[in-house]
Amino acid sequence: MQTAAWLAPRYRPLRPPTEIGDPRPGDSLVLKSAFSLIAMHAMNIEKARFNMVEQQIRPWEVLDQDVLDLLYVIRREEFVSPAYRALAFSDLEIPLGDGERMWAPKIEARVLQELAVRKGDKVLEVGTGSGYFAALLAHRGQLVHSVEINPRLAAFGAANIKAQAIENVAIEEGDAAQGWAKHAPYDVIVLTGSVPVLPQTMLEQLKPGGRLFAIVGDPPVMEARLVTCVAAGTYRSTDLFETNFPPLRNAPQPSRFEF
Repeated sequence: MQTAAWLAPRYRPLRPPTEIGDPRPGDSLVLKSAFSLIAMHAMNIEKARFNMVEQQIRPWEVLDQDVLDLLYVIRREEFVSPAYRALAFSDLEIPLGDGERMWAPKIEARVLQELAVRKGDKVLEVGTGSGYFAALLAHRGQLVHSVEINPRLAAFGAANIKAQAIENVAIEEGDAAQGWAKHAPYDVIVLTGSVPVLPQTMLEQLKPGGRLFAIVGDPPVMEARLVTCVAAGTYRSTDLFETNFPPLRNAPQPSRFEF
């Protein structure tokens, strides 16, 4: 599992990155200038990360300090394609191609907080995308099964996970719009695309005490919903906030009356 090079201090100013090193007295002027530029770039990235957490995420009712600290450990910019890397900490949904997008940072953090993933949890993520949210889940849970229907995104997410040396994420290519019985039951299920209705087969793959997050409804207004399996066959739903997000491919459709 990935380990942190450093954690952002709690309620203290950011400390400078230590992995770069400092120029020594014997270094040339050119080398010293290069060190300065590298250090400045690293500091700018960390400042942008700090601003993302403090200005976007914390005000959005994300107050779990473990979640906030994790955003400094799992480096979001490493999961964004080079064309959009400058926007890695922006309050927007970064395109992934083929009509797919990453969640905005505040959505990622809020969902992670509400799911309350624990160390022994087995997690199903439906829609790998960039692999970033799978990485966050993996740091808190025991094992993440992430299923992606788009072959290009499955490869992209897997490459990002491998590059970060995260070993407890298993990415599979397939259609999990109605669940993924192969490894069921799960402690946590996350749907990263929206669905007009929650399929019963998905709910049945939750363990008692398990939690499921999905964006449910039709555009332009959908509900971000947390479902808890309180006992076998019994569920409690809580709507967290309103949003709008592209649909999960092959999501089950509700019955429509025709006149």
